Amino acid sequence: MLIAEPLQKAIEELTKLPSIGRKTAQRLALYLLKSDAKYFNDLIASLVSLKENIKFCKQCYNLAVEDYCDICKSEKRDKSLICVVEDISDVIAIERTNEYNGLYHVLGGVLSPLEGISVENLKISELFDRLKNNDVKEVVLALNPDTEGEATSLYLAKMIKHLKIKVSRIARGIPVGGDLEFSDIATIGRAVLNRIEL
Repeated sequence: MLIAEPLQKAIEELTKLPSIGRKTAQRLALYLLKSDAKYFNDLIASLVSLKENIKFCKQCYNLAVEDYCDICKSEKRDKSLICVVEDISDVIAIERTNEYNGLYHVLGGVLSPLEGISVENLKISELFDRLKNNDVKEVVLALNPDTEGEATSLYLAKMIKHLKIKVSRIARGIPVGGDLEFSDIATIGRAVLNRIEL
């Protein structure tokens, strides 16, 4: 079936986005084609602005408009507490809880020798520079509980303890609304180990 070339090109570009298959890309392209000019132009302008105006914070590597992100610039944040995360999406997830009031450090990934990702490929030396030059009292490791996340957490914990700084990790276990019967053994085991007193 022949498709007009501009539509075909739009579909091809949209399929390059994560989790977007050909059918979804086609639906999106057709939706954009049918949308009014103002919506379409506003969308294009917001994407151009995103690419041109967003950069990485010079301190924590979160997203920023200026040299430092709003979290690092805030006087209300606890500067003695740093939460180490894998990616910017993790900062967004933690911030949505409104339960954490410290600073962050975005590693930009986790250690993965099979994929060629080592200490030099991540923002680990920058983390240690921050820890040595500031009055940080605790580092919270909030990395994913997969093999690479666990290996990275163990490496960081070992190195940070040499600096005489408290190291903790976020609790893991049964999610709110979860059912023990349908949880895997590892999750139930972690929930038991991470139990808290009521």
